[in-house]
Amino acid sequence: MDKLAERCQAYDTVAEAIRFIRTNARRQPTLDDIAAHVGLSPFFLQRLFSVWAGISPKRFLQHLTREHARTLLRASHDVLAAAYEAGLSGPGRLHDLMISCDGVTPGEVRKLGDGLEIAYGFGVTPFGRVIVGTTARGLCHLRFVDGDDTALSELQVDWPLARLQRDERVADEAIAHLFSLHAARRPLHLLLRGTNFQLKVWEALLQVTPGQAVSYQALAGMAGNPRAQRAVGSALAQNRIALLIPCHRVIHENGTVGQYRWGSERKEALLAYESASVHP
Repeated sequence: MDKLAERCQAYDTVAEAIRFIRTNARRQPTLDDIAAHVGLSPFFLQRLFSVWAGISPKRFLQHLTREHARTLLRASHDVLAAAYEAGLSGPGRLHDLMISCDGVTPGEVRKLGDGLEIAYGFGVTPFGRVIVGTTARGLCHLRFVDGDDTALSELQVDWPLARLQRDERVADEAIAHLFSLHAARRPLHLLLRGTNFQLKVWEALLQVTPGQAVSYQALAGMAGNPRAQRAVGSALAQNRIALLIPCHRVIHENGTVGQYRWGSERKEALLAYESASVHP
């Protein structure tokens, strides 16, 4: 089994460990405590975490603390401020992944997807199962699937008159692009559907690099309206493209993680994994 497959299988155990740690945070559970809760030996849990996150459980748990989240916020502020003062659009996320965004026009929205062909498929990532949808103009849908039957219906609601065709290669290629340790970088196009402000929020999120976090207020400022924190929250809730539009990197000023449409444990896992990958 390759490392990507092992990381995919490990997520459910990691999520359960995070739930246990959150519930018992005051007493600072040991590796033995966590291992007993998830039904593994301490040795195997140590190995599983090392495969999944590249670091030990103890180090990984340090990346889940509120103080570490505050550090990420401060670092993000410094990096973004320096980039803007230098006349740059951001610290490199957009350039690194070579992502380009194409917004759906109002006329296309009114057509409800009439004449649009969407290929979709299901696949497994290190953070759970996903459904992926793509068009000739780019990827338009990527969301986590947690054992419910609403995944396809959400895609149908967004594009009720579009022609949907199942093609598992769509998910395989998207996941390989995102998570393969050896995949070559290549341009990736996104087809976004939202209001002008939502598009600004999502494009601003592309400037937040992995291993960093940004507050709702800071993101509102990046989108051009510092007082629109509530509207920012609404834009995040309407994000149809998980991971690539990294709404998991938005947290509260006090360092608490806050809400995430695909589960707070998954948000914490994403933040901690990215932080550990950048700051081992």
